[in-house]
Amino acid sequence: MNGKSYHICMIILAAAVSLVGCGGGGGGGTSTTAPGTPASKILSWAPPTAYEDNTTLNPSTDLDVFEVYIRQDGNFTSNDNAMAALQAVDPGTAQLTTSFDLNGLSPFLSNGVTYYVSVRAVAKNGLKSDFSRSATFSL
Repeated sequence: MNGKSYHICMIILAAAVSLVGCGGGGGGGTSTTAPGTPASKILSWAPPTAYEDNTTLNPSTDLDVFEVYIRQDGNFTSNDNAMAALQAVDPGTAQLTTSFDLNGLSPFLSNGVTYYVSVRAVAKNGLKSDFSRSATFSL
């Protein structure tokens, strides 16, 4: 990269983090969640497409992992440890990873507690994005 130091631009990711809970609910519909099984809590994002200096970033070839961070407050710092790291490209499907079911972390979290979640992209060269805008969820 021409010896320059680049930061990953996470404007797209910060604006696109969403949390969707599925299953249950009224309205006479049929639940897709089996009794006793927690409803999915899907965290979705749009990957970055540029570095901070507007140099093009190809998420499928330039990104290594997406890190998922969870806290009981929204004060994410570079000292926090990721709760999950997902390969940027799913090795089974060769598709870009853009979502994660937070229920996979339920053994490490408490029921009924409101948590904040944020995502960071990590490039293959080791550069990390800023934290995305946080979303909240509970189990």
